[in-house]
This record gives sequence, structure tokens and C-alpha cells, in this order.
Amino acid sequence: MRPAGRGDLESLYFDYPFFEAPKRCEVEHLRSVAIVGAGPIGMVTALTLARHGIKSILLEAKSTFNDGSRAICVSRSSFHILDSLGLVDPFLEKSLGWTKGRSFYRGKKILEFDMPDDSNQKFRPMYNLEQQYIEAFLWQAVESSDLIEARWQSEVVGLKQETKQVELRVKDCAGSYDLPAQWVVAADGARSTIRKLSGLRLKGENYEGRYVIADVQMDHDYPTIRRALFDPLSRRGGTVLIHRQPENIWRIDYQLRDDESAEEATREEKVRASVSAVLEEIGHEGDWGLEWWSVYSANTLLLDDYRQNRVFFAGDSAHIVPIFGVRGLNNGIADGHNIGWKLASVLNGQAHEALLDSYTPERRGATLDVFTNAKKSTRFMTPPSHGWQVARDAALSLALTRKSAGMLANPRQMTPYTYADSPITAPDDPAFKVGPKPGAMFSDVALEAGFLGDHLGQSFTLIIFGEALDLQQTDLTQVALPADGTAAEIYGATEGSAYLIRPDLHIAARWHQVTAEKVTSFLTELHGQKVEAK
Repeated sequence: MRPAGRGDLESLYFDYPFFEAPKRCEVEHLRSVAIVGAGPIGMVTALTLARHGIKSILLEAKSTFNDGSRAICVSRSSFHILDSLGLVDPFLEKSLGWTKGRSFYRGKKILEFDMPDDSNQKFRPMYNLEQQYIEAFLWQAVESSDLIEARWQSEVVGLKQETKQVELRVKDCAGSYDLPAQWVVAADGARSTIRKLSGLRLKGENYEGRYVIADVQMDHDYPTIRRALFDPLSRRGGTVLIHRQPENIWRIDYQLRDDESAEEATREEKVRASVSAVLEEIGHEGDWGLEWWSVYSANTLLLDDYRQNRVFFAGDSAHIVPIFGVRGLNNGIADGHNIGWKLASVLNGQAHEALLDSYTPERRGATLDVFTNAKKSTRFMTPPSHGWQVARDAALSLALTRKSAGMLANPRQMTPYTYADSPITAPDDPAFKVGPKPGAMFSDVALEAGFLGDHLGQSFTLIIFGEALDLQQTDLTQVALPADGTAAEIYGATEGSAYLIRPDLHIAARWHQVTAEKVTSFLTELHGQKVEAK
């Protein structure tokens, strides 16, 4: 929603482009991959496929980007993904990195936490950036790729699965047509048309707590630190979250009381009054402009299976996660990156289709892990019952005098999921005493020339401590590191140790003493007929 007198896309800081409906052929040829939804997840999927040489087509019903700031927090792991796709520079230039959070109870600070960060990290733990810019930067890369065709104002209205392909019925301003594709990725959001056409529904829990999101523009000198206000004077009994964003935009999320209807609370005069009260409490006395607002509730919902035959679900079409802990966008980006490299491996003839069976256990497992942490945060931020409210308030009151109690207000920020139980993750080598385990995301390390992540290849990478192996795989990159020093210490490595990194930056296997035969055998099994879901 926007203030009276301004158009739906009339922003104080962002110019929305308008994308024309496509000019198309009368007869559509078979596509390798059709991606439904040109939001961040759909575009990351298309760009991942393109990185591996696979063409795709993007279908989007709208004529421009999503409006409002929406998903604003981009994690370190997502920046690594963007970096691996060659896209990170504009994100680094525009976004605001942060490492610290503060929580307050009735105006008094009860917690200040620092997220893990040191000189071995190329990226900060978290960055704030409005979703419009996220989509705009991804679109720049999509638009410049010869391997991605994008069709805006193209709504999918039908779906028919066949043995070797999927036929989509697409409607645009010129009429309807059939578009065949070998594979389909549904990245069309929480109200997914593909999910509905497939006869599927999300399952899980709905929480009672509701929040209004308000974007305001103002000159305010508070640093880029995530703030949480519990039971503040401005919203007695509720919770307020405040994030700084580029272009002097401040995101304010405030909880609605049980007796406040969403319809009443989202009237412009009510939003202005609520925001004014919050700004007064944090000491802002200057002018401010209301940019945009919306309302949301916290849910933990997901599909039973992220795959239905030749259709894969990614992002909000597969799962809805609470906003607390900033896991929604980042979880979805990992979905797109994961299914992108696996589809590319199959389409390039490098892997058997059985590799695709690993998508659901890995990414649904990641969602369930998110739920475990997000539920704790959600119950604390938005107590679901009177009993939870009493317990939460007691903990907050105790935190005024006992520092340890303040840790209960830690939002448990997003961390990459470890695919320990994946069918394509090797059993661990017990000789390792420390270091990232198989299934975990790789650990970055500062080297003499940049960072370890800068040296990873587009396909699999073997990080070997000592001399490189004589391997026949032409698509395998080897990075040879000394068997002493910081990298060896972090990875628990000695002379002859090695880690195999997947295209999505997760560790597939590690060997305390590696041989060419061990690497070749594992890759053959991962890509071949022997891959079976557990």
C-alpha cells in the first residue's frame, strides 16, 4: 500500500521499470527448463543454469518487480552464491553490511549480540538491501544472458505432465498458447499457481501474531544494527523491529494487538500514527516520509515433497517460513542454486536423473531445520498464548538484571544447512578432528591471493593440501594449498588431505589421505546409477 495521491508503484527512491508483453512465435519449441516466476528465486535458478551452459525460459505474470522492501536481509551464504554466479559486485556496492543486533525491553537494552565475523570472511554475516534492488541487480544479469529468455505479462493457466516433458498453458495479451519443457521449476511464490494446478497444498502451522511492515524515508544517524523493541512505550505488549536500508529507508515492523483488525491497522492514518510513536521512542525528531506498508503473519508451512515428477518447487512455492531470523529469501536462494546445478548436470549428460532425487531431502531438510529455529524465535517474538506471553515477559524482566537471560531474545540468525543425511553426501572420514563436515557449506579462508572462495570452479572443486592429483575429470577444478597455515588449521588438514566442494559450495566428501581413485570413484557414484534416496 502507498499513501493517498501516489500511484501503486510511485516510490520515493526507486523507479520501477515496465516490461512489455513478449513477441513470440506461433509454434513453441521444446525448452530444457521453464521457470515460473521471475522473482529472486526464479532468476537465481535461471542464472545458475546459465552458469552451467543451460538455456531456460522465465515466465512472469506481472509487468515489473515486486513492490515494497519485502525481503531485505541477505545472508553471507547468499552472497557467496551470488559471488559464485559472478553477480555480487552491485550487491556489495549498494547494500549495508551488519554484524550486530540489539534488543530492548521497555526502553532498556537487555542484549547486544555480534554475529561470527573475522578476517577470514570475504563477506559480512548479513546485508540489508531492499528487494527491488535485489531483483533489479539479478535482472541486469538475466537480461544480458544469451541463455535466458524472459517473458513478462505471461501467466501460466494450465499444466499437464507427460512422460518426458511438461506442457504449460500460458496466457498473455495476445491469447493463450502451449509451451513444452523437459523440466519446470515453480518459483511463483506463496500463492503459487503451479502448486495449485498440481493439486498440492502447504502443510504446517499458522501463528496468531500479525505485523505491519512500514518503510519510511528519513535522515537518522543510528548505525546499521538490527533493533528489537519488546513492550515499548509506542506499542505496549508488542514487539517492534527496526532495520536500516540504503537510500535512507528504514524498515519498521510492529506487532498488532489481538483487538486490532488488519483492515483498521493498515489505514494510512493509523500507520502514520503508529510509526510516529515508534520514531518518537527512538529519538527521531526530524521529518520522515511514508513509502509503503503491508501486513503479514508468521507461518511454518511446506510441501510434503518439493518434486512432483518433472516439476520442482523452490522458494515460497515450496515453503513459507517466519520472517524472524531472515530465512525466507536466503532459504529460497539456496533452493534455486541447488536445483539449478543438478538440472544442469542432468541436461549436460554428466549425471543420471537419479541425482535429482536428492533435491527434496536436502532442501526440505533445510526448511525443517529453519522451522526448528524459527519456531523458537517466533514464539519469543510473538507469543502464541497467554502462557507463552507470561513466560516471555518474565524472561525479559529477568534480563534487566541478569545478562544471560537476554540471550533468549537472540533471533537465531540464518545459517546454511548441513546436508549430512543427503543421498549424495559421503560418510565422514573419522581421521578428521576439526573442519567442516561433509554436507556443510565450505568455510572461506583468507589466502595470499584473495579468499578461498575466489578460487572455486563452476563445477566440482577439489581442495587439496599438498600436490594436485593426476585426475581425468575435465570439469573438476583443483586448488592446491600448503599443508600448514590458516587454511590447513581451519580444515583440520595435513599433507594429502582433500575436500570435494560441490557446485553449490557444499562439501560432498573429505578424505584425510586422498587418492585419485577415491575422488574418481565418488564422483562416478554421485553422477551415476547408484545414487539412491535414503
